Amino acid sequence: MKTLFNYSLKQSNSFAVESIAPEVFCPSSTNDLFELVDKLPETFYILGEGYNTLLVDETSPVIIKPEFFGEEIIENDNDFVINVSASENWHKFVCRCIKQGINGLENLALIPGSIGAAPVQNIGAYGVELSDYCQSVTWFDFEKKQFVNYDNEQCQFSYRESIFKQRLKNKGLIVSVTFRFPKQWQANLSYAGLDHLPANTSAQQVLNEVIALREGKLPDPTVLPNAGSFFKNPILKHEQWIVLHDKYPSMPSYPQNDDKVKIAAGWLIQEAGLKGYEENGVGIHKKQALVIVNYESNSGQDVTKLAQTVQQRVAAMFGIYLEPEVRAVFSSGEFSLIEK
Repeated sequence: MKTLFNYSLKQSNSFAVESIAPEVFCPSSTNDLFELVDKLPETFYILGEGYNTLLVDETSPVIIKPEFFGEEIIENDNDFVINVSASENWHKFVCRCIKQGINGLENLALIPGSIGAAPVQNIGAYGVELSDYCQSVTWFDFEKKQFVNYDNEQCQFSYRESIFKQRLKNKGLIVSVTFRFPKQWQANLSYAGLDHLPANTSAQQVLNEVIALREGKLPDPTVLPNAGSFFKNPILKHEQWIVLHDKYPSMPSYPQNDDKVKIAAGWLIQEAGLKGYEENGVGIHKKQALVIVNYESNSGQDVTKLAQTVQQRVAAMFGIYLEPEVRAVFSSGEFSLIEK
């Protein structure tokens, strides 16, 4: 198994901050996974492409960076079933699917990161979530030293959540994900920004529109380091939403199935007067208040402090404590910025 020592992660995280990993294990085979289990330290972090990770300290814990590539497509009478390896790039996979006439993921175009990271967060955008098409996830269990297949229900998907982020956190790693795409397809144009498109819009046209929308409001992390949406959109009880809505009638809100209401975190941050705010070389993006960008800092501590400023300002104004979507990794492991 390939192993790296005292390795700089500056090019392996989208905030482009410096952090040195004492060791990086790069398993790429079944034998590597068995070897990895015997070498696992008490504290480690599984890193994909680093697009949803904030490395807070100058040193990181031991890093596991899987290198599993490849995909297999099975065409049936009514659907396509695709098994794709964890280290494949998400956006490239989406584009390959659409090019081959396999539709469904076009609304999730241009989301940065790897296939293996996608189920952990249950990534979603423009009215579609990964869980809508995920059939199963192949998982390597560290304790059992065996592969386990979790079907869609067993993955316990919810808004930006899954069993892999909760109960199974650091108990194994995702090796591949299997998707099922029905051949009977209808464009999902329910989300604002896509609702002007005609009902007979092709998947390729939806993909192009989603890319244009994302590029128009989200900075390219290769140009201006960022991790996309830093905070989750809060989901409120209906009673709490009524109180806020009476006070702020223009507040964007989206009814949920369970008598709860999702509100826009970016709007809260903007109303708190933080859009475009900068400190210590990092700031809130001038076009999209939900995005924290790194202008010139080399320290994850600066990003952390700004995130905590946002949480405090929004909590003081609205009584809502924003929960980070980005995963914060300290030298002692992963912790919520709320806990810290």
